[in-house]
Amino acid sequence: MSVTSGNPSVRTQWTAGVRTGWSRCVLAVLALTLVAASAACGNDSAATSTGQRGPATATLNSLDPVPIGPEPTPTLPVTVRSFDGADVTVTDSSRIVAVDRYGTLSQIVYALGMGSKLIGRSTVAFPAIHDVPNVAGGNGSLNMEGLLAQRPSIFLTDTVSVTPPLREQLRAAGVTVVFFDPERTMDGVVPQIEAVATALGVPDRGKALGQRTRDEIAAATAAVPKQDPPLSIAFLYLRSTAITMLAGPGSGADSLIAALGAKDAGAALAEPFVTITSEAMIAAAPDLLLVMSDGLKSVGGVDGLQKVPGIAQTPAGRNKRVVDMSDSVVLSFGPNTGRVIAALSEAVYGARPA
Repeated sequence: MSVTSGNPSVRTQWTAGVRTGWSRCVLAVLALTLVAASAACGNDSAATSTGQRGPATATLNSLDPVPIGPEPTPTLPVTVRSFDGADVTVTDSSRIVAVDRYGTLSQIVYALGMGSKLIGRSTVAFPAIHDVPNVAGGNGSLNMEGLLAQRPSIFLTDTVSVTPPLREQLRAAGVTVVFFDPERTMDGVVPQIEAVATALGVPDRGKALGQRTRDEIAAATAAVPKQDPPLSIAFLYLRSTAITMLAGPGSGADSLIAALGAKDAGAALAEPFVTITSEAMIAAAPDLLLVMSDGLKSVGGVDGLQKVPGIAQTPAGRNKRVVDMSDSVVLSFGPNTGRVIAALSEAVYGARPA
């Protein structure tokens, strides 16, 4: 006999109960769905399923380049083609000044075993040459007075650090200047090492250092964990909240990110560096932020970085997924490059939250 037959009151109660139970079931399913969706959106679990979560620092055992051998004896004079197109004859490499934005040329000189000959350097410097006079301005450009005071026998620089008017002043002062390519790429690392060595009269030493660097880069890139899909990494250039820039094609950061098996979040930019805006960061949507250590400190660390426009709205910002590395090596693209890639790979893919 049906429990509802002949009793409208019972039938009504039974129907209400069925509806209530069904409603509770539907609400429970909806609640579970919303929790899962919230977790996916809030934690970006798909983007952080592998590798480092939270902030991490990529470190080298030593920031100093490792000399390829004892101090060599240069074979001079030598005539080389400078990057500005001029043929330059070098007769003396006993007093070397090296200036470029990231300190690459100083690193090469030191790694060639000629660190004792370095009498002037860039603002960005590694520990072994901190006592060498800085002849660059605050933005990495040349301090002409400081340079001439060192009486260099050869000045190594690039076409970004020295403007055309300064080039004329250097020529008028009789300074032997050799310019090098300012572009930062993986393919350019070894040719630049060999070009510097040739200008200093130690070409064989340059070939040896170039081969060591090539082997280290190859080993480091081969060891990078494969990711599918690849991480999206944005390189940020920070100098207090007054200068916050997102790196793009031609910045050097794009080449470094590629070596890490990742996708450059700034690939769509029209310039190597552009000022950060909320729109640009949200559109880039990086999984991870790569920054210079001093730059990160200048904005107040990871918490301060969250206040930069758009950062908190990115997957990297929500997860505080930030990797920093010393200013003196991260974009240097010199003899430390293989070690830089290895250290970044460990920090990006192997570190745990700080």
